[in-house]
Amino acid sequence: MKLKEIAEKLNCTLDGNGELEITGANSLERAGPGDLTFLSNRAYTPQLKTTRAGAVLLAKDFGAVSVAALRCEDPYLAFAKALEFFYQPPRPAAGIHPTAVISPTAKIGSLGSFGSFGSLGSLETLGSLVSIGPYVVIEDDVEIGANAVLHSHVVIYRGAKIGDDFTAHSHSVVREFCRIGNRVILQNGVVIGGDGYGFARQADGSHYKIVQSGIVVIEDDVEVQALSCVDRATVGETRIRRGAKLDNFVQVGHACDVGEDNLLCAQVGLAGSTRLGKNVLLAGQVGMAGHMNVGDNVILTAKSATHGDIPANSRLSGIPAFDSKQWLRAIAAFKNLPELQKTVRELRSALEKLGSES
Repeated sequence: MKLKEIAEKLNCTLDGNGELEITGANSLERAGPGDLTFLSNRAYTPQLKTTRAGAVLLAKDFGAVSVAALRCEDPYLAFAKALEFFYQPPRPAAGIHPTAVISPTAKIGSLGSFGSFGSLGSLETLGSLVSIGPYVVIEDDVEIGANAVLHSHVVIYRGAKIGDDFTAHSHSVVREFCRIGNRVILQNGVVIGGDGYGFARQADGSHYKIVQSGIVVIEDDVEVQALSCVDRATVGETRIRRGAKLDNFVQVGHACDVGEDNLLCAQVGLAGSTRLGKNVLLAGQVGMAGHMNVGDNVILTAKSATHGDIPANSRLSGIPAFDSKQWLRAIAAFKNLPELQKTVRELRSALEKLGSES
């Protein structure tokens, strides 16, 4: 693809040879003469002097560079879109693998004229083509919309309702009666709607299992990445709202409400009934106690933990978490504690000496 075509598709201003043929996209340090790269974090500016890339995506106000440049408002976002010009994840062929087990009461997007269709009894068609891989299990009364891809060993429990453009990677599970919207992606090993962690302590010290009668609701444009779990509610629902993205090994407890466009990074854990507002960012290994209310646009930095409500637009760090600016000052002082302790001892000794002399 010529560089000028890329500039047009990405709505960028072109500086340099528009006839340059671009065959791929790569990072600054790995790019070759036929690659497009990007610079969004200016800490990496020195790498522009050594990159072999044919062209680079830059902010509009960035200075002159020695390679062809595409200038735009957000180089990182533009690069994300440019990647799609050169790579599309493989999509399995439409159809049903003969080892798949599908209830005759399931309703699935249109399967086309496949030989296996007749063996599915009263399976109802609802939309466009779907791909159902080896050893997939779809139980009674499941509904799945158009254009779904279910990779091998996916299991959809009874009564689940799923929208259009659903992608479920191998070994992901959607439990009974859960609801999933459109354009949802479940990466490998995700469990949606496993039992919440609910037990009542009995007089003899044993724990009585509480039936988890609620469901999980996943709204549109959500992605849940590998080996993450969203637990069903004891009563009512656990909800992941539109556009939220859950990283690997995230745990969402029963009856939580994760807000629109939230980012929950690796190993985040939410105890039950935690409610997050819009555009919340929880960095890696953040832990939140249950029954919390978190406002919009809150950021908790990595490894933070908190147990109280958090107002909107806060930025917190530490265990227990408090204002990030104060936390940075506290951490700066922490490494000096041995010296401060020594100084205090010396001052105390001097004061005691003065007191004894007087």
